Amino acid sequence: MTHLEVATQAARQAGAFLKEHFGQALEVDEAKHHDIKLALDRESQDLITRVLLTAFPDHALYGEEGLAGNQDSDYQWIVDPIDGTVNYFYGIPHYCVSIALRHKGELIVGVIYDPSMDDMWEVEKGGPALLNGKAIQVSPRTKLEECALFVGCGKDEESLSTGLERFRKASLKARKMRMMGSAALGMAYIASGRLDAYVESRISLWDIAAGQLLLEAAGGKTDLTPVPGYSDAYSIVATNGKIPIEEIL
Repeated sequence: MTHLEVATQAARQAGAFLKEHFGQALEVDEAKHHDIKLALDRESQDLITRVLLTAFPDHALYGEEGLAGNQDSDYQWIVDPIDGTVNYFYGIPHYCVSIALRHKGELIVGVIYDPSMDDMWEVEKGGPALLNGKAIQVSPRTKLEECALFVGCGKDEESLSTGLERFRKASLKARKMRMMGSAALGMAYIASGRLDAYVESRISLWDIAAGQLLLEAAGGKTDLTPVPGYSDAYSIVATNGKIPIEEIL
């Protein structure tokens, strides 16, 4: 099986596992003011790890719930086992599984699976962005007043302040604003033309790795700026590549 086929298989299996437990009483590993860690986060990543490393035992895996495999490998899987954990915990059916593969630091495979809608986005470097097997592309919209924007506000005082100011400015210009709770789905939605931009001042690599490859294959643009003092965290501006996003930054 190819890298993409195995990634898709892992995402579907993890998605089925999550959907089976959706809406049930959930074990909380850690509860913070703005975030929740579930036992299911770990269990989902363990499932994904088994599928990926059984197929590719010499590969590395870097996930939100820790490391696995051969960390010296040129191939590194980047995994978010539940992107949108807080949504999931509260019974909001807007969450996904995100899996990407890097080879020598370059993204070459991306998969995002939404179990609630049975939507599977997939992409290989150099190939088309696909949703349920059909090619997709970003929206043709060029004016902010025509657009729907997703603005994340972060979890600390500085990123929250930045996000709220961006939300205020964008609300005056865009057709609609959204705070949806899943960065990976936000990027997949831009790739599909459902949204036009996603902006957040601090987001982790595993949230956006698959989405970056998918979005750029669909004709969009992603700008990432490392956040000082945080490992593999970035500020992100992801768009359809056509709108004047600088007006809200």
